[in-house]
Amino acid sequence: MNLSIPSLVRIALAAAVLAAGPAAAAAVQDAGPKPLPVCYEELTSPDFVRAVEASRSTCVVPVGILEKHGPHLPLGTDLYECRETSLRAAAKEYAIVFPPYYFGQIFEARHQPGTIAYSSHLILDLLQETCEELARNGLKKIILVNGHGGSEQLMQYFCQIQLARKKDYVVYLFQPEPDAARQARIDQMRRTTLDGHAGEMETSQMLAIRPDLVRLDQAGTQSGENQDRLAGLKHAYTGIWWYARYPNHYQGYGSAGRKELGEAVLDLEAGLLAEMIRAVKDDAVSPALQNQFFEEAEKPSAAKPKK
Repeated sequence: MNLSIPSLVRIALAAAVLAAGPAAAAAVQDAGPKPLPVCYEELTSPDFVRAVEASRSTCVVPVGILEKHGPHLPLGTDLYECRETSLRAAAKEYAIVFPPYYFGQIFEARHQPGTIAYSSHLILDLLQETCEELARNGLKKIILVNGHGGSEQLMQYFCQIQLARKKDYVVYLFQPEPDAARQARIDQMRRTTLDGHAGEMETSQMLAIRPDLVRLDQAGTQSGENQDRLAGLKHAYTGIWWYARYPNHYQGYGSAGRKELGEAVLDLEAGLLAEMIRAVKDDAVSPALQNQFFEEAEKPSAAKPKK
């Protein structure tokens, strides 16, 4: 029997451990716990218990979507971007990051190939049950990180309806406050003024995260201009507004994207999210106020005015 050099090395190492006795073998096995992964799906069940404690019961849920992103970016762009931000933040301030989650509001893109648009009831029910299951497993502070513009109002509404019935957990939504100095640095790097869905910023972030998925040569094959087809409609909102402006589901000029800009944006957002995670871990006020609210909501006539 012929053995390769790697095989011989492994045999020699095993023999050395056995020759040193059981104590040495135990030392090799018990060299100490490995660093806890931040990704929920990478944790073993025993490590999950340790992770809940290490995170102080905090979980980050990045919420993306599956939709067209111009002619040049992958359907999961929002998912990639908000999860990358979450992972970078959790590396700075430990928290458990939930697996890829793409159940959001995207009815405005149903006319484009690849869009998965779930019903509104399913979207809310699924997110609610996800939060309830996280809380049942000890994660009592849940941070939603929304990566999709079409879900902004949905996420706020979801947070608001958490007050409908008593809970032993709190849901937070990542909403970074404006930072003029940081934003000025980002603006200095930008090349375009019309920017949004699949435009310069999103393309830049994907060039930083997964450049292999970016088809920059295709970015100019469709128009990302505002077609303003409801210009005559004044003082009104209608659900067709986005389609009226950007029927190609593309806003801006993806061809202007650069990796350097993407890295700057991701680092900025990850830093802000890390700050929020630290604040949420220390937050004892929101849970206390929420419990007080639920108690008063059961007997509103007995509630006393606050000074």
